[in-house]
Amino acid sequence: MAETKMNVSLLAHTKLSGQFIEKLKAEQDFAMPFTNGQAVALSAIRTCYSPGKPSEIVAKEGAKYFGNKASDGAGGTEADRLFRQIVSSKHTSTLEHISFTFAIEGVSRALLAQLTRHRVGFSFSVQSQRYVRFGSGDRSCGFDYVVPESIKGKIGAEAVFHAAMKADQADYDALRANGINSEDARAVLPNAAATNLVMTANLRALLDFYAKRRPGNGAQGEIAHLAEELKSAVISVEPWTKQFFEMGAK
Repeated sequence: MAETKMNVSLLAHTKLSGQFIEKLKAEQDFAMPFTNGQAVALSAIRTCYSPGKPSEIVAKEGAKYFGNKASDGAGGTEADRLFRQIVSSKHTSTLEHISFTFAIEGVSRALLAQLTRHRVGFSFSVQSQRYVRFGSGDRSCGFDYVVPESIKGKIGAEAVFHAAMKADQADYDALRANGINSEDARAVLPNAAATNLVMTANLRALLDFYAKRRPGNGAQGEIAHLAEELKSAVISVEPWTKQFFEMGAK
């Protein structure tokens, strides 16, 4: 049993298939600077407005969009201009084809309750308090917990909080010692109890999540911190998305 901190890792994200990459190499004689997500986004967007086939759009239209400066004067390439146009017109269903899978560790059950309210475009696999035993003598060594930022540094409040966590652990252990199974003993575990999960979400869903849960928008501190962590992870592999997270912060 111990206080824990959030950790967010990007496990996977949309990648172009080897077959598609080989097709591009065969159909073009120059290298174009685009990310996997940008290629998918262009394919999806232009499929809606082009007579071309989805599998041919990047090869046939990529030079135009990725090879020329944005005509709207807002920076980047023509592809960036197109992406901005799509977001401003709210045709963001085309961004649902770009997905990200995260390992989210050391977050509270209170955060989990808020996070799973975002259902459209999200998938969750969560550590079970039914099947994982959180007794002091179990492999888990008891439940870990998250201390809210508003409590940290306040000596009196911290003492009350840590005492409550120890009492909850003692109650859980006592129930288990009295023959109560873990699925029922978990009823005494607090909202602060830490959990781990794997979450997959598409880009449209993540932009919507960030707009609602970002810092400074009234969200609780822990989930606002998660919003920033998810944003950073996405931008690290798809830098062109940064402007759209920033739009959600305005």
